[in-house]
Amino acid sequence: MSIIHVKDKRSGLTYVYESISYWDKEKKQPRCRRHLLGRLDQASGEMVPTDGRGLRRNKVKLGSYQIHHRFYGASYLFSQIAEKTGVASDLESCFPGQSRMILSLAIFMLLGENMAVYRFAKWNATHWHPFLENIPSQRASEAFQSISDESIQRFFKLQGKRRCDNEYLAYDSTSISSYSQRLNQVRYGKNKEDEHLAQVNLLLLFGEQSRLPFYYRKVAGNITDVKTVERLLDELDMYELKKTKLVMDRGFYSENNINALYSAHKKFLIGLKISLKKVLAPVMEANRNIKDQFSCYSDVFGIYGKTIRTQWGFSQKRPRKGDVVEEPRTIYIHLFYNPSNAADEAPAFDHYLAQLRDELFTGKRAEAHENAYSEYFEVHETPKRGIKVTPKQEAIIEHKKNMGYFALASNEKMEAFEALSIFRSKDVVEKAFGNIKERLNCRRLLVSEERSLDGKFFVAFISLILASYVKKVMEDKKIYSEYTMAEVLDQLDVIECFEQEGKKMSIGEVTEKQRRLYEAFGIIPPA
Repeated sequence: MSIIHVKDKRSGLTYVYESISYWDKEKKQPRCRRHLLGRLDQASGEMVPTDGRGLRRNKVKLGSYQIHHRFYGASYLFSQIAEKTGVASDLESCFPGQSRMILSLAIFMLLGENMAVYRFAKWNATHWHPFLENIPSQRASEAFQSISDESIQRFFKLQGKRRCDNEYLAYDSTSISSYSQRLNQVRYGKNKEDEHLAQVNLLLLFGEQSRLPFYYRKVAGNITDVKTVERLLDELDMYELKKTKLVMDRGFYSENNINALYSAHKKFLIGLKISLKKVLAPVMEANRNIKDQFSCYSDVFGIYGKTIRTQWGFSQKRPRKGDVVEEPRTIYIHLFYNPSNAADEAPAFDHYLAQLRDELFTGKRAEAHENAYSEYFEVHETPKRGIKVTPKQEAIIEHKKNMGYFALASNEKMEAFEALSIFRSKDVVEKAFGNIKERLNCRRLLVSEERSLDGKFFVAFISLILASYVKKVMEDKKIYSEYTMAEVLDQLDVIECFEQEGKKMSIGEVTEKQRRLYEAFGIIPPA
């Protein structure tokens, strides 16, 4: 089903039709039926119901009353999920009087097929939502601007208390590009999609067991991941999350961050760069032979792994006394060897070296490769002989020695493959970033005011909680074997509701297949 606009050349009016595709068995080709909904008001951009022969399909006159009918099933699903996860009640606590508007905008982001907010009126004409009224573009902008930082922080705190207090929290970041020059935090930095645009960075925290987000933070585009950890620890204390554990990739690793995690008494699991000399280098040299030990092999993961207990040189500056406390702390290094990765990395590295050598010979040096030039080559240039490029063979051999290896570090005792399983669950955040950029239409920032941007991010975050809950249930109940998320929403979206002035809303027919889907999500089907 789709909504199409057709302009009448004689009258100059634009009519709005509902187009429904079907398969013609006789002609053996796809066909479509059109039903007139109304005409488009050129001034307001809103749809106006038609009368007479063009009687609007979802507005039928019965005597002096009118029956409105709109699509209901998918919006109902998300509104019930909001109740089930506590999102609805937490929104009402933090945004009294605005909670239903925020929830309706969040549902619109999920079901509006990447439509911009100014097109809410079109979607409102055909879909039920909790706010029940149209939200014009100006009103939506005012709602975004009225969402304060204090209210957002209260919401995080309430949602944080609903999560498991003793679970790993996956922490990661992404970059969102922008053409705007008026937003304070839009800066040039390391763009994770390799776009040559300024950006803001979005940090997100997900529960490893709940698989739901409960915290995000927007930072300037030139802030690196490693600089955000200490602020995160302060905010976890503010939200009274004492027993949480953090899982992070190697972009968040630094000695200061590890010391801060120990100092805050937080459990952690973090990726390490193989080139690290502190702690990891001696462990690598002593355990490089794990690839030859069958006892270290996991048939489930198809790789070798081993956990090594060692010491971390913890140091902390005491603010009152001004001295530095140094003492050893136990740390567990989980070392892995992946034969497939090793086989793929060798030819890729040789190709990279050949590219560097060609750039040096031709004089077309890339600024991003300057460190690699000096690490792997010696370059001599004389007026007579020209440029001479000599590979640093020892450095190349040393790099190849580490191919296929990767490592994690934790301060909680666990087996190597248990740590790997927890670490790989972090991809829930990466998939969430995909949802934010694609389904929620946030790949580019389309606002020019800072307050509007903050408000839109928060509404998108509410959408992300609802979408993550759907994804979690579909994985747990193995619904993905039959449907994609879009197909589930399409199945439910066709359920209609009928509204008549002065009477209670009634619901259209619900099929057995639709009923089973609602029950899989733990939601009573509409009746």
